[in-house]
Amino acid sequence: MTTDDRPLAGKVALVAGGTRGGGRGIAVELGAAGATVYVTGRSSAAGRSALDRPETIEETAARVTAAGGRGIAHRTDHSDPDDVRALVDRIAAEQDGRLDVLVNSVWGGDPLTDWAHPLWEQDLDTGLRLLRQAVETHVITSRLALPLMVARRSGLVVEVTDGNTARYRGSFFYDLAKSSVIRLAVAQAAELEPHGVAAVALTPGFLRSEAMLEHFGVTEATWRDGAAKDPNFAHSESPAYLGRAVAALAADPDVIAKTGRALATWGLYREYGFTDADGTQPDFAAHWAEHLVDEYGPLGDPL
Repeated sequence: MTTDDRPLAGKVALVAGGTRGGGRGIAVELGAAGATVYVTGRSSAAGRSALDRPETIEETAARVTAAGGRGIAHRTDHSDPDDVRALVDRIAAEQDGRLDVLVNSVWGGDPLTDWAHPLWEQDLDTGLRLLRQAVETHVITSRLALPLMVARRSGLVVEVTDGNTARYRGSFFYDLAKSSVIRLAVAQAAELEPHGVAAVALTPGFLRSEAMLEHFGVTEATWRDGAAKDPNFAHSESPAYLGRAVAALAADPDVIAKTGRALATWGLYREYGFTDADGTQPDFAAHWAEHLVDEYGPLGDPL
């Protein structure tokens, strides 16, 4: 393999929330680019999280290694500062203080999201729990991990969100969480830029996570059959697409020029030329503009 095949060889990444979905796709593609990737989350071979799903951090770490990188699983509750501090201390000790990429992809909020009711009819404790899980975890992780990047005066922070727009996302607490994550990238960028560290928010399009595949009753091998239930699913993208977007950003020596921006896979593939796992280049914004704008209005102005 050439250096061009492994542009992240020697780099160290932390994917917080790398158990499944977009986080798993990001971890694996960072590994494919040659990185050492710490994969964290609560779902482990030692026990499942409250989501009670079968995917584990150990499985993701094994996929990272199989892709050509080095995957290291570390069970972490990112809502617990002591847990995160222990993780960061481990990375610092094992990697001589090096951390090149931090991906904040902790979510797990699907069962907490109420799509049917306005704020005043929602359960308050559930909504606040969603915010703690989807926003506070990102703050805690950045607070404790960023000193490693600042000390080296280089690095990239990626805040994974849903949508790079000010458009309302359909549910109060869900919208607040995803919008807040974009603001986390903006705020971190402002404070990190003088130290040579970039921070961006990044959204996929219609993501084919494990849960979404189950919802449509398909597998990744048969996913196109899901379009029979929803034609928009034909324009979905695998987690690998999101992962390749992150890997491209991490390998870009001028990524600081993008700091503070809310980016999307559908814009980055044009710039970096990456494809999805099947060789296609999904563009959900283009699909929206052609087929959904009359029904739902514009996707929204990028932030």
